Amino acid sequence: MARRCELSGKDVMTGNNVSHANNKTRRRFLPNLCVVSLMSETLGETFQLRISAHALRSVEHRGGLDAYLMKASDDGLSQKARQIKASIKRQQAEAAAA
Repeated sequence: MARRCELSGKDVMTGNNVSHANNKTRRRFLPNLCVVSLMSETLGETFQLRISAHALRSVEHRGGLDAYLMKASDDGLSQKARQIKASIKRQQAEAAAA
């Protein structure tokens, strides 16, 4: 499983450990990933996603999973998140037509 946020696309970064003697060795900066269950109000379902703590705060700030996905571009989203977004769009279109 990739160390990548399913919503924001945050990924592993690389850099250097720098000692007091200014020796440099390579290191990895891992994203703070959490497995959370988020509720979609439109679909009435919960989805288990592996997202970063930063993305979780953004979801709460925007007012839920539906609002976050509607505003997010498809580039950073995982395949699972894109499918959820398409389902939400379809459900909202049906509700607007009825």
